[in-house]
Amino acid sequence: MTFQDNTKITDRCTGMGEGKGKALAAEAGEYGCTAVNLTPGFMRTEAVLEMFGVSEENWREGGKVDPTFAVSETPAYVARAVASLATDPDVTRLNCHSLSAGALAKEYGFTDADGSSPDPARHFEDFMTTGTAPDPNDYR
Repeated sequence: MTFQDNTKITDRCTGMGEGKGKALAAEAGEYGCTAVNLTPGFMRTEAVLEMFGVSEENWREGGKVDPTFAVSETPAYVARAVASLATDPDVTRLNCHSLSAGALAKEYGFTDADGSSPDPARHFEDFMTTGTAPDPNDYR
């Protein structure tokens, strides 16, 4: 299954736990509800900012400690993903799917608090495929 822009939606129930995900999706479906596994990326919470010794104003400095931090996201990003799912009249098509905030941002057109659309899942996938750390700016 793919989104409108041909971004692949992960396999059904991946990450939800095969049995638990199927059971939850089946039961939710009986009541007209949808169960999804929503995975945020590298979350830039207050505790993580503190761990990196940065603030929300200079958070990009954390990329000097860990280059993947440059593709991190605020809690607002995953909250916007939840809001988009909650207001989607056709959300049942996603029942029992594992989704990332980055993929949902492409589908629904929302951005993070700074106006960017980080996609750490795609960044990680490209890194694992090539063996070379891609430029994080290409994934914002």
